[in-house]
Amino acid sequence: MFRDGVLQPAFDQFAVRNPWTGENIDLAASDTAAEVDEAVRAVRAAWRPLRPDRRAAILLGAARLIRERAGELAELISRESGVCIAETRKETERAATNLVVAATEAERLRGESIPVPGQDRLALTIFEPIGIVAAITPFNRPLNQVVVKVAPAVAAGCAVVVKPSEQTPLTALAFAEMLIEAGLPPEHLVVTTGEPGVIGPALAGHPDIDMVTFTGSVRTGREVAGIAAGKKVLLELGGNDPLIVLPDADLGLAVRLAGQGAFATAGQSCRGIKRVIAVGAVADELAAGLVEAAAGKRAGDPLDPATDVGPLVSVAAAITVERRIADAVSAGAKLLYGGERRRGSLVAPAVLDHVPADAELVVEETFGPVAPVIRVADTDEAIRVANGTRYGLQAGVVTRNVAEFSRIAEALRVGAVNLDAGPHFDSPHIPFGGVKSSGIGREGIPYSIREMSTVKTVTLPYPL
Repeated sequence: MFRDGVLQPAFDQFAVRNPWTGENIDLAASDTAAEVDEAVRAVRAAWRPLRPDRRAAILLGAARLIRERAGELAELISRESGVCIAETRKETERAATNLVVAATEAERLRGESIPVPGQDRLALTIFEPIGIVAAITPFNRPLNQVVVKVAPAVAAGCAVVVKPSEQTPLTALAFAEMLIEAGLPPEHLVVTTGEPGVIGPALAGHPDIDMVTFTGSVRTGREVAGIAAGKKVLLELGGNDPLIVLPDADLGLAVRLAGQGAFATAGQSCRGIKRVIAVGAVADELAAGLVEAAAGKRAGDPLDPATDVGPLVSVAAAITVERRIADAVSAGAKLLYGGERRRGSLVAPAVLDHVPADAELVVEETFGPVAPVIRVADTDEAIRVANGTRYGLQAGVVTRNVAEFSRIAEALRVGAVNLDAGPHFDSPHIPFGGVKSSGIGREGIPYSIREMSTVKTVTLPYPL
């Protein structure tokens, strides 16, 4: 356990494996529920909120350290997650940017004054840190997924206990060391690693945890929310994000967006494109363009700078993707390119056409490099198909018709709709989150900071 500013000796450990080579990279502590309890109680006893200017300085210092050590961090992320080095280099910069934005927002957290109508009193609102935040993060993007939870917690003045994925814990531990080096008091941060079925409940149900922020599957998120009953929760539970391409679309743009959104991070992104919904006659040319895009992707060793698509996080994950592709083909889809498991957990970028809207491949969140094309007759059918899953995270629409886009944007049950951009569009400055089973609350640095704050109201006599 990373506690009191250093990595503590562990009674039990587990191996962290490289998804590409299968070799052990390092060992991580397998913490117990009792150790988690002791650590959280110690944080509660010692934590005191920092001044906003000090919070900002710590976050800026951490951003500087990430940029200074970007090369070694990117390699570590690739080795433990399998994401190709070209993408993990971008992840380090994205994480640093999130920290800088959080530093700026830490000093912008302002209340307001409200003259109370009909009464001679003035109300003042004050943002205060919610307390101790438990941050439970997934395996994909193991640096930035931690940063987008820890940075706003620090900016809000909270202490934070991080539980990274047991598949990718090493990056979180490296980042924790940087935060301490940047000046974060040791009693403000714990990183606990090990069996999620042990640590997750121990954190979510702990009486000294004030808020749980979780990114992961719907099933696990609902379990966490149940255990955390009575606490504030912020849940990002994945998506089945569509890119809707209308007949008047710029097809070059549509193909480029679909290729980026479906194949980046080997398709292991909650906001990645999971469905390409082609309206009318556009489908033939769109599918052909996607085949060309997939053929141009090099799949293989994630540490090779020329690689575009690395392995999935595990062989089990790759087998699931392979099976869903086969099931879709059995149901009538046409496999136009790729989809085979080449080595271990490496899946070749796949393009499928004529995919039935009820195929498991496109009903569930498929974490793999797959671009499934669903053909629909008109915009109304596109909306029905897009809304036809339990998810509602983000969507993209490619069209030149702004009025038609506005109609689609109003009808889609999602957290964000992007015109001429994919559902994978993001910025640290804007809200991120979904509806339906995709989650509760909003991330995005300014919004997360407010989620991790409470509003205290003070009233006093208003001078006449």
